[in-house]
Amino acid sequence: MTDLELSESAEEILASLWVAKTERNESSRQGCDLEIGDREAGLAQLGDLGLVHQEGGAVSLTPAGEVEAASIIRRERLAERLLTDVLALGEEQATEAACRFEHILRKGIDDQVCTLLGHPKACPHGSPIPPGDCCRTGARSAGTVISSLADLTPGQTGTIAYLQGTRRDMVQRMLAMGAAPGAPIVLLQTAPSYVFQVGQTQVAVDRETAEDIYVRIGGRRSPPAPSRRWFGRGRRWGRR
Repeated sequence: MTDLELSESAEEILASLWVAKTERNESSRQGCDLEIGDREAGLAQLGDLGLVHQEGGAVSLTPAGEVEAASIIRRERLAERLLTDVLALGEEQATEAACRFEHILRKGIDDQVCTLLGHPKACPHGSPIPPGDCCRTGARSAGTVISSLADLTPGQTGTIAYLQGTRRDMVQRMLAMGAAPGAPIVLLQTAPSYVFQVGQTQVAVDRETAEDIYVRIGGRRSPPAPSRRWFGRGRRWGRR
């Protein structure tokens, strides 16, 4: 089904139905506005292809429609991540542009972009990105520009691109320690804990937290001299 040439209105309808069913919150997705005529034409196309079922005034996704809709949502949210994290567009610009840009990310290209971005789990607004085959196989690329801290090697440097917002307490703790988007970061070690440095502060975290810190990869350098303060899970370790 992923090779179908759907109209923009048909894709918008599929995506909206998927969000309404899967996330129960249509406000979590800001889709493009559709004219009534476009919506009717889109519904007609989807009905002909067996992607939606219409009964009275109700419209629902068929199993094939769910697969196609998830692919559309995946491309759109990957487009938002690409536009926000790599091209540095503002949230409003990225959301508006992603509505058009996702049509370019057809099957295959979306997996390449996902691998390039380090397989992000959520869009900039925190909505989940449906995983693709590349996520399930853990595909890696030498050209990756965004990666989770957990996938870096000691000595790699970069700047923090974003913090995965699934755990509010973790995000607040990292921000309090200076690990905010845009901050330079260097990974120092991966065992027994992941230790990284931001500014003059070294922070020790577990793997789960390291997986939620996404880094725009810079280069590699020798680890800096140890800081006088290590932080880990709210405690201060090391020398005072």
